[in-house]
Amino acid sequence: MPPIKEFFDQLPPVNEVLNNDIVKGVAIGAGVVALAGLALPAAARAARPMARSTVKAAILLSEKGREILAEAAENLEDIVAEVKAELAAGAAAGAAAGETAAEAKGVEAAD
Repeated sequence: MPPIKEFFDQLPPVNEVLNNDIVKGVAIGAGVVALAGLALPAAARAARPMARSTVKAAILLSEKGREILAEAAENLEDIVAEVKAELAAGAAAGAAAGETAAEAKGVEAAD
C-alpha cells in the first residue's frame, strides 16, 4: 500500500470528527474571529460620529467652564477691591476721628 493511502486509512471518519465537541468549539471560535474581523471596522466607522460629537461637547463644555470661572474670578476681584476700599475709607475715617478726639482731649486738658 502506498504511504498516503495508509495515512488516510488511519484517520477517523469525517462524521466522527465533526461530531467532536472540541472541533465544534474551534470552528465556532474561528467563525467568531472571522465575523469580528468584519464587524469591528464597521462598528468603528459607525461609532466615529458619536465619538466626534462627544469630544466636541467636551471641548465646548470646557470652554464654557473656563468662561464661568473667569467671570467668577473677576467678580471675586471686584469684591476684594470694594472691601479694601471700604477698609481704607474706614481707617481714614477712624484716623480722622482719632485726631478729632485727641484734639478734643487736648482742648479739655488745656482748660
